[in-house]
Amino acid sequence: MRFLHTMLRVGDLQASIKFYTEILGMKLLRQNDYPAGEFTLAFLGYGDESENTVLELTYNWGVSSYDLGTAYGHIALEVDDVYAATDRIKAQGGKILREAGPMNAGSTIIAFIADPDGYAIELIGKKSVGNPD
Repeated sequence: MRFLHTMLRVGDLQASIKFYTEILGMKLLRQNDYPAGEFTLAFLGYGDESENTVLELTYNWGVSSYDLGTAYGHIALEVDDVYAATDRIKAQGGKILREAGPMNAGSTIIAFIADPDGYAIELIGKKSVGNPD
């Protein structure tokens, strides 16, 4: 078994694709419309689906927003430098939920940002060998 993808429902597919490709550097891997079901699926990621876990964005035609719910946590992305990443994201108009800095009760540098629908995304600094937190 392997982990294939995470799915998020989005209210504006083009805004979400733009955010994930232009701000977070993912590539749009494939996109398909399903007229009989009135939805569109877009798959994005940092590499081919055959070797990488990807993000599935689902746009249900005519639905412009969703309640995020209290069970959803966040997507986590590893970055080389959290401070530089948040500066770049801010410069591109991205929303910062938590500025870069050490995590609570640990030393790992993290930050939180939000996508156009308000989904939280954690940026985690690349861990060095021997740094467990």
